[in-house]
Amino acid sequence: RMTAMAVAPGTRFGPYEIVVAIGAGGMGEVYQARDTRLHRDVAIKVLPAALTGDAAARERFLREARAVASLSHPNICTLHDVGETGDGQVFLVMELLHGETAQLRTAQGPLEIATLMDAGIALADALETAHAAGIVHRDIKPANVVLTERGPKILDFGVAQTRPVAPASSARTALPDVQLTAPGTSVGTVAYMSPEQLRGEAVDARSDLFSFGLVLFELATGRPAFSGGTTAAIAAAILHHAPVAPSALRPGLSPRIDEVVLKALEKDRGLRYQSAAEIRTDLQRVKRDTAAVPVTPPPTSRPVARRFRRWPAMAAVASLLITGIAVAALYLRRPSLLTETATLVLADFVNTTGDPVFDDTLRQGLVVQLQQSPFLSLASEQRVRHTLRLMGRADDAPLTRDVAREACERIGGGAVLEGSIASLGTQYVLGLRAESCGGGEVLAEEQAQAASKEGVLDALSRAASAFRIRVGESLTTVEQHNRPLEEASTPSLDALKAHSAGIKVQFTVGLNAAVAHYKRAIEIDPGFAVAHAQLGLAYSILGESVLAAQSTSEAYRLRGRATDRERFFITATYQRQVTGNLEAAQRTFETWAETYPRDLVPPGLSSGFTYKGTGDYEKSIAAATRGIALDPDFIAPYSNLGFSLLHLDRVAEAERVIARAAARNLDGPDLVILRYLIAFLRGDQTAMDREAARAQGDAGIDELVHEVRAQVAARSGQLQRARSLSRRAVELTQKAGRSERAAVFQVGAAMWEAFYGNTQAARQTATDALALSTGRDVSYGAAFALASSGDVSSAQALVGELERRYPEDTSVVTQYLPTLRGLLALRQGRPADAIAHLEAALPNELGIPPTNFVGFFGSLYSAYVRGQAYLASDRPADAVTEFRKILTHRGLVFADPVGAMARLHLGRALAASGERDQARAAYEDLLTLWSGADADLPLAQQAKAEAANLR
Repeated sequence: RMTAMAVAPGTRFGPYEIVVAIGAGGMGEVYQARDTRLHRDVAIKVLPAALTGDAAARERFLREARAVASLSHPNICTLHDVGETGDGQVFLVMELLHGETAQLRTAQGPLEIATLMDAGIALADALETAHAAGIVHRDIKPANVVLTERGPKILDFGVAQTRPVAPASSARTALPDVQLTAPGTSVGTVAYMSPEQLRGEAVDARSDLFSFGLVLFELATGRPAFSGGTTAAIAAAILHHAPVAPSALRPGLSPRIDEVVLKALEKDRGLRYQSAAEIRTDLQRVKRDTAAVPVTPPPTSRPVARRFRRWPAMAAVASLLITGIAVAALYLRRPSLLTETATLVLADFVNTTGDPVFDDTLRQGLVVQLQQSPFLSLASEQRVRHTLRLMGRADDAPLTRDVAREACERIGGGAVLEGSIASLGTQYVLGLRAESCGGGEVLAEEQAQAASKEGVLDALSRAASAFRIRVGESLTTVEQHNRPLEEASTPSLDALKAHSAGIKVQFTVGLNAAVAHYKRAIEIDPGFAVAHAQLGLAYSILGESVLAAQSTSEAYRLRGRATDRERFFITATYQRQVTGNLEAAQRTFETWAETYPRDLVPPGLSSGFTYKGTGDYEKSIAAATRGIALDPDFIAPYSNLGFSLLHLDRVAEAERVIARAAARNLDGPDLVILRYLIAFLRGDQTAMDREAARAQGDAGIDELVHEVRAQVAARSGQLQRARSLSRRAVELTQKAGRSERAAVFQVGAAMWEAFYGNTQAARQTATDALALSTGRDVSYGAAFALASSGDVSSAQALVGELERRYPEDTSVVTQYLPTLRGLLALRQGRPADAIAHLEAALPNELGIPPTNFVGFFGSLYSAYVRGQAYLASDRPADAVTEFRKILTHRGLVFADPVGAMARLHLGRALAASGERDQARAAYEDLLTLWSGADADLPLAQQAKAEAANLR
């Protein structure tokens, strides 16, 4: 950053006289100076006076000097001197480079072949020297290579790491095993990172070789090897896409050059070059063999010489600027003031303006700004509010600096960041101040001014950007992920205030309360993309898929007004809640997690929303475990982990997850229902009753517990009790304004009425549900109940609607439609066709259908219909396999009455197979389950008669 400096021109640092300021960073001020002894210009970096007494800062400042000083190579920027003034100011002196960066050079077109080969060989040799000394650069990119008249120079060892190596000779000694920047400093530039860097894995010299391959590609073609509209797209390309051969972009380029570049760009580091010396040798061979081969430049490139002949003055100015850029690139890197695992706790803004519109609003705006950083970690709102409860405070208590500091200490955070806003006449002054949690040491301060109230959000954006740089994030990363609030969220303070209120009440009161605030934010600013997205997610969790799709579609249309991180959120929820394409949503979540490795939202959402829907429970477990590691006080990953373990019938492990959550005083609706279902699987009626009592009167969980209790009763043949409980679940849900969720509960009842042969009740209940909603899951459940009860034409109409409305929905395509088509074929007397239709359900048969997500029923219905089709096709042994599939996956089926029907049909299938003893056991199991059934239950009487015939 070009800025006023503390050192005036003419000031002496030993024999070095300051000429002009070049730039400044948190750990150094950079100047052009004159060496009065040798009469040459140099670059000098000074440790700020404020840090002179900081032993750790001095050590960090000198560490890069030791690294560079250990490297004697003509293609690595040279360290001339290290000194200290009489008052203790430390400074470094390095060569002042004149030239242009490779980044600027390749913008004009690719290098000539001879220049390309010479530059590649020189850079490979420089890297070999660094690696032999145990230094891994970790940020090789065109901007860190300056092309001078005497060859290329590698700059910026600010994020390098060192490893001990055995001395190659008595003349070389390795540096100690240290990292040249403090933990938490950004380690590279995304567009030039190796796959292992993007995945957050440990790196070695081969990571530099991948980045060097990217530089070679760009020098050879004038274009990057991997491109995309966003950083996330570039990262995804590096991780998953093969680069094109350079000769495809530059016709006539030697295939030998292709071979070198593509080998350097192998994603598997074991298949990549293993040393820079290998690349150097291969480039030397290519130079020898291709020296006389002319290469045609791309037709779009412009003659560089002609351009500079036309504008000699511009060339001179560019040279001067490039010198400043080159030096700044070398010196502005600095150690991070926060460690890699440090978490920031944001205190409330101190608002002395008297205007309440700034209350909470600016804090939420700061959250949006800082969450754009892939390298900062902010304590989640839920974690902060949970910690306040543990401190004996109300979870909506003001987060003063002292309260925030105590919360920060409790969660093991690194710093508290407090903001302030004050009025100065008609202007406003915003301040940010970061202090360590423990000792209150000031880590960083920033200030910005706004000429008017309308400029406050822009001033906040500027202050947040400066803060990110101040605490150690690279300027490159800040530039890549740094959209101003007015562009990325909303220009309206009132809309931002409403959105902020929604975030707060979501984690203190609940989703129902948050909905009104999100809707208010949208009313104020209809273009507020992330408010639409938050509203869509809330509706989805509440079981309102139609409303969720409407809000999420609008967010997706407006996604250009969002940060990179928020676009991941909007895209993933659009894929899950609008198109229903769970595979696409998974890919988006994975790329999001790779781009923002410290963000707890992608593992939190993917573990519950996508992996379970495709039956990838092990991946769900891994994602949930990752979410807990990132934030052990975020409740969602615990419930996702517990349910995924339960779906795999790992009940004891699910119980241990609940115990872990309880140890951190975490509880909520999902954990209540999880405990209830575990008690059901354990056959512990006392525990079931305890959880039902706990849920009573708690909106959002009481109705769901009533729904599951209705299923338990229906499964046991107690239909009168089941109907009463189901009606109560529907009433509670409608009272909360959740019509679609109520309709889902109704179609659940319609399904079990159809199972028991109550055709009139099944049809009426399904019709009543469709009157409330025609959402995806309601339409599916109604179609199943209507087809099962003989209303084939109405069911077929609903199937046609599902096909038309959800062409790429994973659950519809792989679960709902195969099941319904199979059921309709079976009811029409075509069991062979039914079996054929149901083949499409096999790959995703163990995935959780959306009806299970909302109402805990509907799993393995395709297996149930297939089993019936096998019975109708005189294939009883195959039918046995299907019905046993349902009974052995208790953690998928839970209390769904389909479990009772599977027992009945298993008995019939075993009897038809001649397995009379096993058939009797199946019937006995069913009749034990129905021992308390309604006295007038016809199916129970029929089962008793069938069992008696087997004696």
